[in-house]
Amino acid sequence: MTLLDVRGLTVRTTDGRTLVDDLSFSVASGERLGLIGESGSGKSLTTLAVLGLLPDGMSATGSIELAGTQIVGAPEKRLTAVRGRDAAVVFQEPLTALDPLMRVGRQIAEPLRVRTGLKGDDLERAVAHALEQVRLPEPERIARAFPHEISGGQRQRVALAMALACDPKLLIADEPTTALDVSVQAEMLELIDTLVREREMAVLFVSHDLAVVAKVTDRALVMKDGRAVEEGAVHTIVGAPREEYTRTLVASARRLESALDLRSAR
Repeated sequence: MTLLDVRGLTVRTTDGRTLVDDLSFSVASGERLGLIGESGSGKSLTTLAVLGLLPDGMSATGSIELAGTQIVGAPEKRLTAVRGRDAAVVFQEPLTALDPLMRVGRQIAEPLRVRTGLKGDDLERAVAHALEQVRLPEPERIARAFPHEISGGQRQRVALAMALACDPKLLIADEPTTALDVSVQAEMLELIDTLVREREMAVLFVSHDLAVVAKVTDRALVMKDGRAVEEGAVHTIVGAPREEYTRTLVASARRLESALDLRSAR
């Protein structure tokens, strides 16, 4: 069953610039799609459009149907109902998603309270469980902490816990490991892979790194200058790319991987 269906999505600025141009793709329930492209290719704007979160000065046309709800042109009340329940997002930098003045536990508790009606000890236990699910040690201590009091890797796990707390049907992961060091990246990718498999969730994974996308997705859509360049199974995109731009991305990923292997061997 199709969970997310995007048809003819176009994102423009108020001065007439086209940033995403006639983009179409779909994600089935339980499927994992990677959006691949260099910075400025329009992939992050696409995910913001899916959630109805485009910044001021930008607008979307076309159709975005998420779990039966039309996102384009929907009122904010309807969009608020969709976020968290049908789709949730983890951004590249968790500090953009976390309130620096609010304790971690309260930030996870609020969407849980709104979506599930939990309160008191039941809500506190649900928060601890959410933190345990993302393998954070001492969940009670983390819950009492402010975002600046925990590490970057721990903040990203908290952001993932917030995204998964209400069991959304679709997880949108926008460069979730880019700001982390290599060892923490690997742990985060393995965690995301495990949790979405256990929950049979769909994933829309955004990255400029083909190697990362290949680890957590089944299918990939390559974007350049706001348009779709190539789409197919990840192993086909990586092993036998059709388009020159895709071949360039594959070659760059292989050069970077070789350089990292060489550095780690020293």
